Amino acid sequence: MSGTGSFSTQEVRFSDKPEPQNYRVTYFPKKYVAPPRIPLGITEADIKTGANARIRAYTDNVDTQKFTAHIDTWADSTLGSAEINYLIVKPADLDFQSGEFSTEEDHPSTNPQRETSRRINFDRPFVTPPKVIAFLKGWDMGGGTSSRLRTKVLNIDAKGFTIRIETWGNTTLFSAVAGWVAYPEDKEHIYSGTVSTSDVRIWQNPQEHTNNFVVFQDTQFLSKPSIFFAINGIDIGNGENLRIRTYVDDVSTDGMRWHIDSWGDTRLWSAGISYIAFN
Repeated sequence: MSGTGSFSTQEVRFSDKPEPQNYRVTYFPKKYVAPPRIPLGITEADIKTGANARIRAYTDNVDTQKFTAHIDTWADSTLGSAEINYLIVKPADLDFQSGEFSTEEDHPSTNPQRETSRRINFDRPFVTPPKVIAFLKGWDMGGGTSSRLRTKVLNIDAKGFTIRIETWGNTTLFSAVAGWVAYPEDKEHIYSGTVSTSDVRIWQNPQEHTNNFVVFQDTQFLSKPSIFFAINGIDIGNGENLRIRTYVDDVSTDGMRWHIDSWGDTRLWSAGISYIAFN
């Protein structure tokens, strides 16, 4: 892999000047022989209450020198701000496979489901079951209830895995998109996993700031690793903006500290992120 990066709507406008479509053209540090792959996920969002919580992040116009990152909303939703994190996978780096799954590949948004699963088959089978992480790229959840959504991976084998997108309680999930990244389980200088506010506190005790330290167990890094991370689940109270901010700091060859925060009057019951640390 080549590295990671981020894009925030606040790079192109102020949070009090919401726009439904936000984008930025990013140039790669060097020209590639072929367009690289760019998995991405949402790391921060502030979506106004009173309408569906709608957000979608994606890239297009990817070529050997640049790409365009987008963070959009639609209909009557108001996106105050949002941020994404992305991973640049070099064309020749075939150890890494990635993709996405949308619930609308299974059923239309007019027929919402509590749970949607799909078997993902790798383009190239691995020798042994690989490491796989999943993360959120977009969602459309009904207003008037808590915003509850998560994605996870199950039944990993050398040929593929099952990805699941689900909600619970009285939340209506009209649609969601999850991204995923897989790599060989014995690859050196890389570590991945998932963390959650539930690792630190019970969900019934919402906090504006939750953090903890992750130790990169049994993994040797040659230098401070790069970190790709994105949200894999949220449970945020009804009646106030959907506000969540995730980030990592204190990164070293030994570990990192993750943060999952909210602000204002938002009640963040629980949330989680998926991450990959690599040299």
